Amino acid sequence: MPDLWMPGARRLDVGDHAPTDGGPAKAIAHITWDRNATAAKPAALVPYETLTDYFGRNTAGRAAAPHLLWDPFTGRVTQFLPANSRSKSLADRAGGTRTNRAGSVVIQIEALFFPYCRVNNTTYARLVDTPCKGWAEVLAYVRSWGVPDVWPMGRPTDFVGRRNDATWRSAAGWFGHSHVPENDHQDPGTWPAFTGSPTTPAPKFEPFPGVSFFKIGRRSPVITAMGRRLVAEGCGKYREGPGPAWTDVDRQSYAAWQRRCNYTGAAADGIPGPTTWALLRVPRV
Repeated sequence: MPDLWMPGARRLDVGDHAPTDGGPAKAIAHITWDRNATAAKPAALVPYETLTDYFGRNTAGRAAAPHLLWDPFTGRVTQFLPANSRSKSLADRAGGTRTNRAGSVVIQIEALFFPYCRVNNTTYARLVDTPCKGWAEVLAYVRSWGVPDVWPMGRPTDFVGRRNDATWRSAAGWFGHSHVPENDHQDPGTWPAFTGSPTTPAPKFEPFPGVSFFKIGRRSPVITAMGRRLVAEGCGKYREGPGPAWTDVDRQSYAAWQRRCNYTGAAADGIPGPTTWALLRVPRV
């Protein structure tokens, strides 16, 4: 399982962890946009520590915290939530399209930047004009969670919203805040190019397919692969099989695995969740 917390990043856990829904792995690019500056009137960059305290300790900031705050001028990174939890940087209307939870992971990165910010007497109009220190490390961490090096709605080049609900629901990869349904922000404007390998190797293990996947009659090779892993862990209750259809025996077997993972009561009901699923390491099919 990849690291829940980015190696080398400062960890400032805001709590209130909650699972994602499963599905295509995503990363969301934001800029903090703390001040409105212009070419004629640039403004000093807001200190990194100010934003760290805002997201990590301020009540309003914690309610909108991303996974990562990245300083492209120094390479510093602070992480507020583990990668397998949803974060809160996207608007998500009740009953509408899921945003913060819409994937096996939805890793949200806030770059400390606004257009025409001034750092050490130099003004930066675009994020890609900054040194982008630490980008390789952030990208490597996002890749480790199976997010591919693609922009399904195009790499951001301006502050124009381009949103497509069907693409958002079905595609894995990187999205700008300007690409996400139910949101009206236009950032990040630009974002650094992918470095190193142009594609991410296919993950070795099946991403969590979501709670709704596990219902009586569901047929999938994923069910078979899961059952074989449960048998290998000594939790299988099967007399025949496992798979390819989800049955009550699968539920009994998975409940045994949940108890192995120290879950009890209603938390060991036999319906897979993202944490125990990641620990089971179901091979990719």
